[in-house]
Amino acid sequence: MVAGWFTQDSGEEDFRLLGTRCTACSAVFFPREDSFCRNPACTGGELAEVPLSKRGRVWSYTDGRYRPPAPYVCDPDAQWEPYTLVAVELEAERMVVLGQGVPGVRVSDLAVGMEVEVVPGVLNEDGDTVWTTWHWRPVRVAS
Repeated sequence: MVAGWFTQDSGEEDFRLLGTRCTACSAVFFPREDSFCRNPACTGGELAEVPLSKRGRVWSYTDGRYRPPAPYVCDPDAQWEPYTLVAVELEAERMVVLGQGVPGVRVSDLAVGMEVEVVPGVLNEDGDTVWTTWHWRPVRVAS
């Protein structure tokens, strides 16, 4: 994916999305902003990297039932598998971040307001490289 958008070489427990926070107005940005504060009411401050909330609540969701066009990487000869897209409102930042659900999670497994957590995922891999990303996984409540 894009370097600097999430922690690298960390286990699932320590995996986090990375954003930036303006030191002047405390606005938080994801994807990260490294040039200037995007808050129009802010006179500007330095932007510091911050780990974002690991958990949030499903704000919306849908499924992708088509094979996306290039530059998306996928084997055109492989059978297409639908995937779930989840928009999550992060717990502390109160911002919405879009991402795929973990493999195997379907729209029928989700509900608006359900708690989910960010975990590392694989976007694509070949014999030499594994391209990583993030996925949203429902938090199972112990009964």
